Amino acid sequence: MTKGRPAAAGAVAIHTFAVNCAAAESRVRHMRRITQTNLRRWGLAALSDVATLAVSELVTNAVQHGGGGSVALRIGHHPAELLIEVTDEGRMLPVLREADENGEHGRGLSLIAGMAKEWGVSDDGGTKWCSLALPKTPGGRSEP
Repeated sequence: MTKGRPAAAGAVAIHTFAVNCAAAESRVRHMRRITQTNLRRWGLAALSDVATLAVSELVTNAVQHGGGGSVALRIGHHPAELLIEVTDEGRMLPVLREADENGEHGRGLSLIAGMAKEWGVSDDGGTKWCSLALPKTPGGRSEP
């Protein structure tokens, strides 16, 4: 986990979207759908499964541990990566833990850590983020 801002945060994004919602379990599915729609529009359908899983985990954590109120999702398509940021009203740092074999909770950040190029939390603890590498084209370059 990185503390602070992601490397791509200062770069100009090719595409972005942001959406706010109430911190409710029922909104997680909505955030996944919005993500899938935008990735298709941007020509990044190949990232849809992994990106929607990351959104689902980060938004679910925000709903469950973020102090209520609202949750904000922001996704930026950068030249070499997709940056996913989720902001909530909580200021607790996330804890990467080992889930109980039969437990229903505790795997979200492990999934993020395993699939993300990098992940972290803002200095104030309010924004959790991850970046996903863009798929390579046949010529070896990242997709646009």
